Amino acid sequence: MTSPRTTLSLVDTDPAELAVDAIVIGVHSQSGEQAATSGLAGTLLLSSGAESIAAAFDGKLTETLALLGATGGPGEVIKLATLGTVTAPLVVAVGLGAEPTGAAPNPEILRRAAGAAVRALAGAPRVALALPLPDDADAAAALRAVAEGALLGGYRFAGYKTRPQPTRREPVAEVLVSVPDASDATAQAEVARAQAVAGAVRLSRDWVNTAPNELRPPAFAEVVAAAAREAGLTVEVLDEAELKAGGYGGITAVGQGSEAPPRLVKLTYTPEGGGTGKRVALVGKGITFDTGGISIKPAQGMWEMKSDMAGAAAVGAAMLAVAALKPSVAVSGYLPMAENMPSGTSYRPGDVVTMFNGKRVEVLNTDAEGRMILGDAIARACADGCDYLFETSTLTGGQVISLGKRIAGVMGTPELCERVRAAGDATGEPAWPMPLPDDVRKGMDSDVADISQVNAGMDRAGHMLQGGVFLREFVADDVAWAHIDIAGPGYHSGEPTGYWTKGGTGVPVRTLLHLIDDVAANG
Repeated sequence: MTSPRTTLSLVDTDPAELAVDAIVIGVHSQSGEQAATSGLAGTLLLSSGAESIAAAFDGKLTETLALLGATGGPGEVIKLATLGTVTAPLVVAVGLGAEPTGAAPNPEILRRAAGAAVRALAGAPRVALALPLPDDADAAAALRAVAEGALLGGYRFAGYKTRPQPTRREPVAEVLVSVPDASDATAQAEVARAQAVAGAVRLSRDWVNTAPNELRPPAFAEVVAAAAREAGLTVEVLDEAELKAGGYGGITAVGQGSEAPPRLVKLTYTPEGGGTGKRVALVGKGITFDTGGISIKPAQGMWEMKSDMAGAAAVGAAMLAVAALKPSVAVSGYLPMAENMPSGTSYRPGDVVTMFNGKRVEVLNTDAEGRMILGDAIARACADGCDYLFETSTLTGGQVISLGKRIAGVMGTPELCERVRAAGDATGEPAWPMPLPDDVRKGMDSDVADISQVNAGMDRAGHMLQGGVFLREFVADDVAWAHIDIAGPGYHSGEPTGYWTKGGTGVPVRTLLHLIDDVAANG
């Protein structure tokens, strides 16, 4: 199922003369002291890019916006009919917060503002953005942020409704971004990259939002494999018989309770000429639905467990973007897929499972299934050979308790965790490094196997850390690795905000792609 797509292009026409349905400008808030000395209109400052629009209103634009309730707060959207003052019938002011000390707002503020404005303008076929873009070294980052925000803010899942919804407006079809020079090669490259990246994020969202009865492991594997082949990637799909014969005990065990058997999908990108010689592995958890198995979850909220494959969706979509962007490093994606169901053939608490790398795991909780399939996939990635391994998964409720719904938890090689944190800051997908304490691992010693799934003595204390400690057992000693727990950021159950809509978010597709660029540039 493909959702409607928003297209984006650059223009260097005067914003006041653009033949569009709406023109979006940025407004800043002033400090309380500034506002007190300058009156009602003084509570707002127009950002750069809005000069010709302000001139058309004879200097009364900020006063009018203030009368309409505009404050300039980040993400605030205020609409104003132009009554012929400019070509567009509507001016839309989007809040950018306090005026920055530099030339432009933080890229994430721009990204969220562009997303909020385009989302608020659903139903308008053609929209232009005249947001502040500096003409210095920060120009590329600002343009990338605006383009990504606009494309992602225009996302809407196609859904399954059988009747037209009168109040449901179509997403903006075309977005024009106002720049000083639309023919500039660097600007054009940024737009091309943003379109590839946003396309991957949107596809990841589509997969997460798809009803779980339509995307069980065989179907998920098939749709990912088909898209990857079309993109020119090398594809390998292991079915249940091949998984069993190959010693993938974790994937086999989790998947054996469902009539829809498990899969492991490997996608490979090889740069022309071999690139830098560095090899990156991406691993994503693909539990297409998680009931908890025998250790069944509470019914309340279980419907959101269709999102337990958000890690695999992010990795699969990121690999498609890699095929388009063609970085100078080799990248392989591993997507272990299973449906965790209770049945007479389900794996049980007390089972001992032999994993792909030969380690034996004592199962204590069948709802700790993600680490089982990831252990196999991580071990396979290391066996194939890689220098860096980034794994992402909606692994633990402990991540949400510790860091909330917006910040991912990161565990692994300290230096690589710091690079993930920096990539998250750059892309607006924040992540925070967490420790892997020795006492957590000691409590996972098993009386009958090499390791138990969970630390029974700690129960759910340090639950996020237990997941990371377990996964570390399957990483080869010479591989730098990072586990990115997106249990919170991978799915947004609240109201739309910024460039996030309700449902799958596509986190951390942009982080993974930024990390691949980082490895290509810096090793």
